Amino acid sequence: MKISLSILNVNYACVYDSLKDILDEVDYIHLDVMDGEFVPNISFGPDFVKSIKKVSTKPFDTHLMIKHPQNYIEQFVKAGSDYITFHYEADCNSMDVINEIKSYNVKAGISIKPSTKLDEIKKYLPYLDMVLIMSVEPGFGGQGFMEESIEKVKELKRLKDENNYNYLINIDGGINDETAKKISEYVDLAVVGSYLSKAQNKKENLEKLKRI
Repeated sequence: MKISLSILNVNYACVYDSLKDILDEVDYIHLDVMDGEFVPNISFGPDFVKSIKKVSTKPFDTHLMIKHPQNYIEQFVKAGSDYITFHYEADCNSMDVINEIKSYNVKAGISIKPSTKLDEIKKYLPYLDMVLIMSVEPGFGGQGFMEESIEKVKELKRLKDENNYNYLINIDGGINDETAKKISEYVDLAVVGSYLSKAQNKKENLEKLKRI
């Protein structure tokens, strides 16, 4: 299980200073983009992503929690995204968005909310580079882990192994040293936010996750 560091809950005025102790030790940088329409919160846009790219060499895992992701793919590609993940529940044609992301030689991911059944995205699995399971309601950091997400990542792993699919299994929401133990054998990476970004000793908490 690799670690994708979410920077949603850091002080945007000094992102690098807030995270410099662990920026080089995580595996991915996770960027939560919210439009205030798909979720009841607003975060940042492509210019902010571009600025973070200047202080990290890690792959950028950009999560578009926006209603019309098809309108912003090119902007987030140019900002430096290595993966772009959009929501199945967004107002778009999912296959068209997957194809557009891949047309820029960027890896394509799809995400589902806790209430969305895995069956609804099964037809897209052969074409995806990442599947992101939300283990909280998207929109805000610091929420508690939803146990029902465990069955989803278990099933994703079974489907991946049986069909030789290539997608990474990712999970986002409420991940800490306790909840990580419940999903580590099924996921390829986990998005971790408050447990690292708000910790007094970020390195110590990261080491706990790495040991898991």
